[in-house]
Amino acid sequence: MYRLLVAQVLLGCWIVAQPFCPSQCTCVYHGRSDGTGSRSVLCNDPDMSDIPVNVPVDTVKLRVEKTAVRRVPTEAFYYLPELCYLWITYNSVTSVDPGSFYNLKVLHELRLDGNMIATFPWESLKEMPSLRTLDLHNNRLTSIPVEAALYLVNITYLDISSNKLTTLPSDLVDIWPPFSGILPSANASQKTVLGLQDNPWYCDCRIAKLIELSKMASIPVVLMDQVLTCSGPENLAGVLFQRAELDQCSKPSVMTSATKITSPLGSNVLLRCDATGFPTPTLLWTRADGTTVNVTVVQESPGEGVRWSILSLHSIVIKDAGDYRCKAKNFAGNAEAYITLSVDGVQASTPSPPINITKQPDDQPVTSFAGTKMPLYTTLSPALTTRAAMTTIPPLTTRKSPGPGGGIQRSPPAGDKPAKIQQSKGGKGSLTSEKSKKKADLKDIEVVEETSDTAVLLWRAEGLPSDSPLTVFYFPYDAKDDKETVDTEVGQGKLLLEYLMPNQVYTVCLVTKGSVAGKEQCVDFTTLDNGGEDGQNKILMIASGIACAVAVPLIVVLLYKIVCLCCKGNSSRNNGPDDDLSKETYVKFETLTMKQRTLNGQANDLWARRQTQESERMLLCSRSSIDSQMTYKSDSSRSEYLC
Repeated sequence: MYRLLVAQVLLGCWIVAQPFCPSQCTCVYHGRSDGTGSRSVLCNDPDMSDIPVNVPVDTVKLRVEKTAVRRVPTEAFYYLPELCYLWITYNSVTSVDPGSFYNLKVLHELRLDGNMIATFPWESLKEMPSLRTLDLHNNRLTSIPVEAALYLVNITYLDISSNKLTTLPSDLVDIWPPFSGILPSANASQKTVLGLQDNPWYCDCRIAKLIELSKMASIPVVLMDQVLTCSGPENLAGVLFQRAELDQCSKPSVMTSATKITSPLGSNVLLRCDATGFPTPTLLWTRADGTTVNVTVVQESPGEGVRWSILSLHSIVIKDAGDYRCKAKNFAGNAEAYITLSVDGVQASTPSPPINITKQPDDQPVTSFAGTKMPLYTTLSPALTTRAAMTTIPPLTTRKSPGPGGGIQRSPPAGDKPAKIQQSKGGKGSLTSEKSKKKADLKDIEVVEETSDTAVLLWRAEGLPSDSPLTVFYFPYDAKDDKETVDTEVGQGKLLLEYLMPNQVYTVCLVTKGSVAGKEQCVDFTTLDNGGEDGQNKILMIASGIACAVAVPLIVVLLYKIVCLCCKGNSSRNNGPDDDLSKETYVKFETLTMKQRTLNGQANDLWARRQTQESERMLLCSRSSIDSQMTYKSDSSRSEYLC
């Protein structure tokens, strides 16, 4: 009896020690051979209306599927610190509280697909630092805020398909390669999987990056479904992302006043940055390490698609030396440029990052805007000795007036990357390169589309990688010392040469890295003369004058004829009835006279015709009749006048 009682007590304690499973759920323990295991709980009772709160604390995977749950309350899973997989799928959930996922530090996978969620608390993702999979497909999301990008950086599987999304924030696309700027390692197998299909995307500049992403290949981003289509605007409805062309969108292009500036200690320095793009880009100044610059910044947009910014540094000190980054950004993309500020006797504290800009020599002359003689940057000494005062800011399209000894001319290549620009110093040591170990094969070098101030340089490379550096320098034929140098890449294939002098013979040469410029790599070309256009305008004006001199008299004669015909027609209509009346009023009469009777005369020969004289004609009036118009002659014979 004692043994039986002990057995019952032990059995009761064992039952109490076992984890309790909710009545509407199924709990399964998956044991392993090493004595460890994991517990999963499945709750799929159609009558369940609330998230279960008595789930075993050692649960690793919780699935709430096909129930009547409509809301996920605050701290619904805080007592499940070991939870790694949470599936709340195909229920009737319409709202998720921002604190619903509190204390889920090890949660790896969150699936909320198949619900009716219209707004998701993206800030709640910060409670799940280990989260890598987020499934929100087949819901009713209409938008994703810009702030969501901060919490989705670590997500490698994001499914937002089958919602009602029309656009995505540009900042969100920036967290995915290649826009993130983080190049994956060569042996990296981790991919970012995105589900974007079955949404009514409106294809405009706001999703230009997303459209560009869908066209890329060999990137660490995988789309679940490549068939992404536009629902608007009307001209792009039904068009695949891969074939969509956004004509009104262009990436920003950034140009700085200079790439290197040296100024004495205590002076004032102005750094200028100009950007173009559509929509009009925004500009942000930071240091090379990403920290913001707490100084005076002036920005202005003189026109659509253009913006400039000036950074003012007053009484510079040693810590102000370093690299300053100007970043331009719009919906279509980003671009940035760097300016290195050096203080006399102090080296730059931050090394320059690898960018496509060649630094200027320390003795770079001040670059002025054409027509204003205003510098792109101004250095003021402590005694306020000003080189040039900056009063007004001209538009972005600027150039330095070429002078003897050198200057800066911006000639961006026809590509997305700005060309690297450097200044030649009066031809002294402007081109010094080692002999190439491998001969550069540049073919078909030619200059086309010459105008009075621009020309297009074309070339074709063989046996050279597309990203190989290429130096292009050009100079007037009779001024070899005045060279302008532009750095680009071999793969560009063409380069726009701007701000040339009209009616001038130029020589342009191409030099690849490690090679010496040969005669076969230089070509000559001539810019057009502005006078030709003036001559054409004069000819056009003369021809127009002659045409007017001939046409005006003809028009006057034609108008005179028309007026005469009109007047004649009116006169005919006015005089016509009187002429007809005069013709019908006067009637010609014949006079009949009696003949002398003869013995053998016939009865019908009693009358003889006699022509009347002009004076015998009589005017018939409307009241007269034949019977009243009779005249008796002196010979006692009666004459009758008949019509």
